[in-house]
Amino acid sequence: MELSALSALSPLDGRYVRKTGALRPILSEAGFMRHRVKVEIAWLKALSKAGFSEIRPFSDVTNKFLDALVNDFAVDDAARIKDIEAITNHDVKAVEYWIKESIGLSLPPELSRLQARPITVDAIVTDELKTAAEFIHFACTSEDINNTSHALMLSSGRQLLCSHLQLIIDKLKGFAHEWAGVSMLSRTHGQHASPTTVGKEMANVAARLEFAVQAIEKVKLLAKMNGAVGNYNAHMIAYPDKDWPAFARNVVENRLHLTFNPYTIQIEPHDYMAELFNAITRANTILIDLDRDIWGYISLNYFKQQLKEGEVGSSTMPHKVNPIDFENSEGNLGMADAFFTFLAQKLPISRWQRDLTDSTVLRNLGVAFGYSIVGYTALERGMNKLRLNEEAIAADLDQSWEVLAEAIQTVMRRYGVPHPYEQLKALTRGKGISPETIHEFVATLDIPEDAKASLQKLTPATYIGLAETLAKEI
Repeated sequence: MELSALSALSPLDGRYVRKTGALRPILSEAGFMRHRVKVEIAWLKALSKAGFSEIRPFSDVTNKFLDALVNDFAVDDAARIKDIEAITNHDVKAVEYWIKESIGLSLPPELSRLQARPITVDAIVTDELKTAAEFIHFACTSEDINNTSHALMLSSGRQLLCSHLQLIIDKLKGFAHEWAGVSMLSRTHGQHASPTTVGKEMANVAARLEFAVQAIEKVKLLAKMNGAVGNYNAHMIAYPDKDWPAFARNVVENRLHLTFNPYTIQIEPHDYMAELFNAITRANTILIDLDRDIWGYISLNYFKQQLKEGEVGSSTMPHKVNPIDFENSEGNLGMADAFFTFLAQKLPISRWQRDLTDSTVLRNLGVAFGYSIVGYTALERGMNKLRLNEEAIAADLDQSWEVLAEAIQTVMRRYGVPHPYEQLKALTRGKGISPETIHEFVATLDIPEDAKASLQKLTPATYIGLAETLAKEI
């Protein structure tokens, strides 16, 4: 069956394909190849300036040509690399051969059955790069290229992910300010509790999410360029007088803008990935919590949802408008967290200096990020549909005068009235409490008249402490 959005096995390439497009240049296999080319070119350009007699600094025209190999890298280029890989059975070696072919060099005889690829290269560039040809992938192990590419991919993926999270934070802060003074009944353990405001509830989530995003952003993305098992063995045998750790650090940090890891096995150990993925799951878990809370408030009629023309809520019950955006978000964020959690648990583990299980599972980076983005966009869509039902919120609160028991017993404590908690427990627990019941009880209290008057004025809607102020300050 021909691959299409309808025949795709993964919903990321099926029903959600339009939502994940921004990830494709970053975390797809083609994106991975482009980043490999970027790392190989950065290493080659650095070697040209290393002071070795066998390779001279490149001219401006050659440097521009090399940069164009990265900047203009297209899906057709990725397909050519896959054609080469089909013969070599080695992905990074295929990238090396593609670069050599792109600068006008002939491929090895074992690749002769490939259809020739038309190449146009300036003669000056060809001459310079022919001399430097064997410095492409010089002293590198595949994981120098792969691990560094993964870090670059994660850098771009993190930026996209955090931009979505920031949109959600901004939306939550907008709600916090708009609804700062809208009193609502709180529930702890599902039971009526001390009131808050809708805005303060939104501010709570915004603050949690800001901390989570900060944790995501502060994770250092590590990379290595230290050879087969991390000891610069090949580097030192070729040029024993070169300070290779300093050279590698310069490439990683100044050319690729990552953080250099000086101590690795064949692979960068992926501990930073575990840290990053755990941080992302924390943010996603906060949003799952938000999805569930808003779902609940919609069921209580605290929120209504704006409809679009022709929308159907239920196939049989015309009155229903289901909170499907929040359900969709919860489900997809759960899928994302499942992938991130497994990756965080698996990637720091490698048999001896390295086995292949890391690269096998790393091919799913795009899947984890993809489900996150789908979850975020569903939540964003749902939040944009929310319309506050202040009448329902006020009515619910007005039926819950028992929540003032906390306020009354606290004032009683201030003035030394005996057994205040026990008195209010006897008055309120398991009973329907009316305003009249509250007022009659307060009238009997042996407390100053101004305190008594203050309690008599109190309602569930006005018993919100600093909630409005806190919501406006977020």
